Amino acid sequence: MYLGGNCCVAHRGWSSKAPENTLAAIQLAMSEPYISWIEFDVQLSKDGVPVLIHDYSLERTTNGQGLVREKNYAELEQLDAGSWFSPAYAGEKIPSLEEVFDIAGGRLRMNIELKTQGNMYPGLEEAVIDLIYRYTLQHDVVLTSFEPSVVQRVKRLAPQLRVGLITEMPSADYAAVCRSLGADFLSLYYPLFTKQSAAALAQQGIGMMAWTCNHTKDILHVAELHPDVMICTNYPDRWDSAIGKGEKE
Repeated sequence: MYLGGNCCVAHRGWSSKAPENTLAAIQLAMSEPYISWIEFDVQLSKDGVPVLIHDYSLERTTNGQGLVREKNYAELEQLDAGSWFSPAYAGEKIPSLEEVFDIAGGRLRMNIELKTQGNMYPGLEEAVIDLIYRYTLQHDVVLTSFEPSVVQRVKRLAPQLRVGLITEMPSADYAAVCRSLGADFLSLYYPLFTKQSAAALAQQGIGMMAWTCNHTKDILHVAELHPDVMICTNYPDRWDSAIGKGEKE
């Protein structure tokens, strides 16, 4: 595992080489020792199964139509989630969160984005938390969301878990924003990070991740701000070329 700062987070798995949020993309991330984290999106099927997919609708990344929440898991797992990316991935499925935990649990740390708006997915937080504890991964995950109410709900339900806010909104005091929600992690759009904000977050023990850095110059820029900033990218190989420095074991 990579031992230096600015650890590499594979965004939706290794999503520049394999279809995002699939087992194929996650397995590629697992194949490189310098990738210590993966990030992925979780929603609920109609029958309450946590599944990996980014969009609320199926059209962009599968051969299905309609909303994720309108389909039972048995219907979702029949869809092709790979052909849109490349014929080489034809037949790649929408994975369940449980399938991901089966292959990556204990091997990679995971930033799990709870993909929801308002009350779109009642029970999402409980379903994900239940699986985390069932697989005893509570020390290997952080749950994040754009929705402040979701961050607060996770903290109420499972105060031991790390939980973070995702934002692309400017703020003069990100640490105060996190404290107000009970968050101990911030996932921030990378151009908004400054040396001052990163230092303030680190001083208060708040973990931080910059998304999504896909160009070498941006990876290098973020890495220079603070060694604790995790770098989320679709191109982990570019991260390795830029700052990996061979510090692996």
